[in-house]
Amino acid sequence: MSDKDNKADAISIVPSLLASKDFDKLYSQGMGLIEEVAAYLDGEGRKESRKLNREAAFVYASESMRLTTRLMQMASWLLLQRAIREGEITSQSALDEKEKIKFFTSTSNKSGPGWSELPKELLSYIEKGERLYEQVIRFDRLEKETIETTQSKEGNSLDAVGGIAEQFSRLNAAFGKDKKPD
Repeated sequence: MSDKDNKADAISIVPSLLASKDFDKLYSQGMGLIEEVAAYLDGEGRKESRKLNREAAFVYASESMRLTTRLMQMASWLLLQRAIREGEITSQSALDEKEKIKFFTSTSNKSGPGWSELPKELLSYIEKGERLYEQVIRFDRLEKETIETTQSKEGNSLDAVGGIAEQFSRLNAAFGKDKKPD
């Protein structure tokens, strides 16, 4: 069995882990936040950004892009997890797609120039986004650890069986027996 086959088999455990109410809550909060932020940035946020001085406007643009990028990464992950859970895509397709989602840990310089002039609503969205993003990363790590643990156990058990068979073979050869153990 190839590593890719092991990964596809291992991922079948994950939907049961993510079928919890915690995932439902995370999905709902994440998708809700995405809608709220989009509406804010297209409406009130745009108006507020025009009132900012040059330095704060630059920070606003940078932070809104960082927030939007994180939310889009989060949305991709959440939608993919939901598709897996609903059986809309195969495990192998999911693995291929997951390879495309890269989480980044770039942090904001919250004490930097212009930060204190940002609109309170944007700061609130940044904070909410960071919290949800961290939750998604924790779920993703849990999933990856589950896959790695499953692969490790499968690999170790195969190595152990091979090692034991080899030891029996040596013992049999040492005691003059030609027969291999069953």
